Amino acid sequence: MARDHMILSAFFFNPQGDHRMSWRHPRAPGREVLDFEFYRDLVQAAERARIDTIFVADHVSIWDSVKSGVAHYANARLEPLTLLSALAGVTKHIGLITTASSSYSEPYNVARMFASLDHISKGRASWNVVTSAMDEEARNFGRDCNIEHAFRYERAAEFLDIVKALWDSWEDEALLIDKVSGYFADPDKVHPIEHKGKHFKVRGPLNVSRPPQGHPLIVQAGSSEDGKNFATAQADAHFAIYSTREDGIKYRQDINERLARHGRRPESFKILPGILPIVAASEAEGREKQEYLQTLLPDQVGIDLLSSWSGIDLSVYPPDGPLPPLPDESTFNGGRTSLNRVKQWSKQNLSLREIARKLANSGSVPTVAGTPKQIADQLQDWFVSGAADGFNLMFPLLPEDWVNFAEQVVPELQRRGVFPTEYAPGTLRDRFGLARPANRFAEQRDTARAVS
Repeated sequence: MARDHMILSAFFFNPQGDHRMSWRHPRAPGREVLDFEFYRDLVQAAERARIDTIFVADHVSIWDSVKSGVAHYANARLEPLTLLSALAGVTKHIGLITTASSSYSEPYNVARMFASLDHISKGRASWNVVTSAMDEEARNFGRDCNIEHAFRYERAAEFLDIVKALWDSWEDEALLIDKVSGYFADPDKVHPIEHKGKHFKVRGPLNVSRPPQGHPLIVQAGSSEDGKNFATAQADAHFAIYSTREDGIKYRQDINERLARHGRRPESFKILPGILPIVAASEAEGREKQEYLQTLLPDQVGIDLLSSWSGIDLSVYPPDGPLPPLPDESTFNGGRTSLNRVKQWSKQNLSLREIARKLANSGSVPTVAGTPKQIADQLQDWFVSGAADGFNLMFPLLPEDWVNFAEQVVPELQRRGVFPTEYAPGTLRDRFGLARPANRFAEQRDTARAVS
């Protein structure tokens, strides 16, 4: 894919929208978020607009360690790989990204599921690799608390290497299904991986042949030091968090330096910052929509969310006073990207209540509210300046903001020539302009032959 075309990824974590209280909005969906038809209509609207991917984020728990969690923000959702497999059958081109945890999954199962999705979708699957950071998740998998931060990434690196090896365990020409000879597969091209590491022992091979993309696209979504190091070593695309164009340019420079240490070129790695777009008839109407969503937020939800992000029980502090001292990143065992965002806000002389409202209403990503032209102006500016290769579009209210963007902002970007009017041929990896990975076992055999 040429650099003159941005990448657009339509994201959701909350099925009603990526404002945490959007479910209270009069136009928000209700129980239909558990019905397939709701998601079918969303993804088909995105595909009509030629949006590159949908991105379904996930946790493996509900947020019930605080009082407001289940009462106001239980966030029940469908299991995403099941959902995306169904959506693959009603779409033809759009990419299918979803989360699977390296902390609370097994490499063989994850490799098999994403290989299967890649086959079902003809090369449109993508895995968002996460190292789960919530204690609630840990308690669903035999632990009393979360896995230590650095240990999570060490485990994730081994996990991902196993998954890639399993995808390579069938060479591209291994599957024969030759009815005349009686050979279903070429045994010389199907390989046990015989992995024995610190965290895992996996024999292989996988029981599904190599995916159409070779490796489904790998996405990573953490901006801590460990997260950025992991991403630049292992991933193809990065869900980043920053607030300004200038921050994005600096972020890309930092990422390029990290890529160089791994012998990688900048074009091998796509940075997609999150952004909350609110399409309106005017800038004033956009602000009104944003402000209305803010009125739906109980203060307790904001305080509880801020407590979760900072690792401190803030309910015992005066809400109109300052934040207490925050933990050091190097010893913090939760989400360090989130902690650092709270630290930035704490420098703005805001009260605990004000920071909590800011966090709960906008999360970590910037909001751009206004006319289709105004939104396109900002996206184009960030893209042309090199601050972003595209965007993770986090719509505050579904389906309204999703459909408005697809029907109004995308045509504006297309008129400007910064977003394509048709899907390019090939797999998701092809459309991102990323090379298909070589098969490690085929390379080893070729190397051995060259030496001999």
